[in-house]
Amino acid sequence: MVAKFSVLLLLSLCSVLFTVGLAGQAIHNGKWKLLKKSIGVSAMHMALLPNDRVIVFDRTDAGPSNLTLPQERCAKDQICYAHSVEFNPGNRNFRPLTISTDTWCSSGALSTNGELIQTGGYGVGERVVRRFKPCANCDWKEDQNGLNVPRWYASNQVLPDGRVVIIGGRFQFNYEFVPKSKIHSLPFLEETRYSVYVANNLYPFVHLAPDGNLFVFANDRAILLDYVNNIVVKRFPVLPGGVSRNYPSTGSSALLPISLVGQKSSGSNFPAQAEVLVCGGTLADANVKADAGVFVPATKTCGRLVITSENPKWEVEEMPINRVMGDMIMLPTGDVLIINGAAKGTAGWGVAREPVLSPVLYKPWHKESSRFEVLTPTTIPRLYHSTAHLLSDGRVLVGGSNPNANYNFTALYPTELSLEAFSPPYLSPSWKSRPLLSSVKPGSELGYVQRFYVEFRLNYEAEKIYVTMVAPSFTTHSFAMNQRLLVLDMGDVRKSRTKKPGGSKSNHDYSVESYAPARTELAPPGYYLLFVVCDGVPSRGMWFIRAKTMIKY
Repeated sequence: MVAKFSVLLLLSLCSVLFTVGLAGQAIHNGKWKLLKKSIGVSAMHMALLPNDRVIVFDRTDAGPSNLTLPQERCAKDQICYAHSVEFNPGNRNFRPLTISTDTWCSSGALSTNGELIQTGGYGVGERVVRRFKPCANCDWKEDQNGLNVPRWYASNQVLPDGRVVIIGGRFQFNYEFVPKSKIHSLPFLEETRYSVYVANNLYPFVHLAPDGNLFVFANDRAILLDYVNNIVVKRFPVLPGGVSRNYPSTGSSALLPISLVGQKSSGSNFPAQAEVLVCGGTLADANVKADAGVFVPATKTCGRLVITSENPKWEVEEMPINRVMGDMIMLPTGDVLIINGAAKGTAGWGVAREPVLSPVLYKPWHKESSRFEVLTPTTIPRLYHSTAHLLSDGRVLVGGSNPNANYNFTALYPTELSLEAFSPPYLSPSWKSRPLLSSVKPGSELGYVQRFYVEFRLNYEAEKIYVTMVAPSFTTHSFAMNQRLLVLDMGDVRKSRTKKPGGSKSNHDYSVESYAPARTELAPPGYYLLFVVCDGVPSRGMWFIRAKTMIKY
C-alpha cells in the first residue's frame, strides 16, 4: 500500500508535527536517572562522537581531580590526575584520558571525519588545537601552535566547506579557522563589549544561516557576517529588554529547526527559512553586583528572530522561570529543552544563587501562549561549568557544575562530578511505543539532494511521520556549538502489516522516501544523527555521514 504525502499535506501538518503532548495520552513530565555518582572530573565541556562515546573534560589548572592517570602516563614517582574522560552511556563505563595543556573555557566542534577538534583555553592552552579520534584506545593529540592568537571564551562553527571557524575570545575582536590560516578583524565584538572586566559578549552565539553567512549574537544584538569577504551583510535590531545574554550574563541560544519540506521540487534553490531563539541572561551590571553580594534576578525573557526575513523583528516571550546559565538542547522532535542554571546572579565563581532544578520544554510550532512546559526537577544543582548534551537514544546527558576555583566539596554549591540522564516526556511508557529504525538505504553515506529510504517498524499504525537529522554539538558555558536540526522533505510512505505470532496484534513496517539537504549551507559535510518521529515519539538515532571533504585538519 502506498500513501502519498503531498507537499500541501505536509505543510498543513507543520504546526502539529512537533507536538509532544498528544491528545488522549497520560501527562508525563520527564524522568531523571543518576548514571554515575562520580566520573572523577567535572563536566565543563562535552562532545558526542559517532561511536556514541561522550568526551568530557574540565581544566588542567584546577588542581587535583578525583581521578588519577595510570602510572605509565606519569613521571617517575609522581601522581598525576586526569582532567578528561571518555564516557560510554550504554554501559556507564569511563576511562581516563591524557590532556596536558589547559582547556579552561575552551571551544570545539566535530570535524567532517568525525574527529573532535578542540581549540584554545588558558595559559599554555590558549593557542592549542587538540584532536580526539573516535577509536577504542585513542587519546588526545595536541598541537601547541594550532591557532594564530589566544582563544579563551571563543565559539566555533563548522562551515559549508568543512573548515571550522573560531570567533572571538577574551580581548580577541577577530576570527580565524582550522586548518590554520590568516586572522580577520571583527570590530562588532569590541562594539558589544560592556566593559574590559565584564565583557557580556564572550562565547558569542554563532549559527550558520541557510545562505552560508554566519549569524553572530553578542551581548544584546546580532549581525549577519560574510566571513569569506569579511563583510557585515546585515545588522539586526537590538533584542529588547535591556538584558545582556552572553558571558558572564550568560543566557543561551539555539537555531530552531530548519524545515526542508518542499525542497525536492526546487532543489538547490530551495528558500529555507531560519529562526534563532535566545533565552535567559541578566542585567549588564549583575556580575559586578554579585561580586558585592547582591544577586540580581535573572530574566525570564526570550527573543525569537527570523534571520532570513528582509525586515526581521524580535518576537519577545517569557519563560515560566527566571534563568541564567541555562543550556538549550535541540531534541529529535524539534522541541528545545532548556535545562540547568540559576534564578539569580551570573556565571563565574560563587556568584549565582537559587539553582533552577526544573527543565522547561519549548515547543516552537505551538501558539505563543502554550510553547513552554515545566518538566520534572532534578535534585542536583547545575550551575556554572555545567553541561547538557543530546544522546543518540533521545535522552539528554547532564553533568558538571563547579562554581569554585578548584575542586571543592564543602562549598555552598560543591564541585559536582556526577552524570545524570534526563528522559524527555516522549520516552514515557505511557506514550506510544518508539519506532524501531532498522536501515537507511542505499547506505550510511549520503550525497546532496540524494533520495534515500528510511525503514522502521511500529506496533501500531502511525498518524504523523517525519524525519529529522541532527548535527552533534560541542557544549560548554550554556551554548551548544554547531547544534543544528533539519526536518527533511519526504515523498512516498510505503507500509505493510504483519501479524504477530500467536495473537491478533500486528507489526507495521514502513519505508519512507526522504531527500537529503540540497546544499552544504543547509547541512555542512560530516556526521549526523538521523531520527524518524512518529506521533511525537522519536526512534533511536542512526549515524550517517554527509559527503566528506578533502580538508586536512
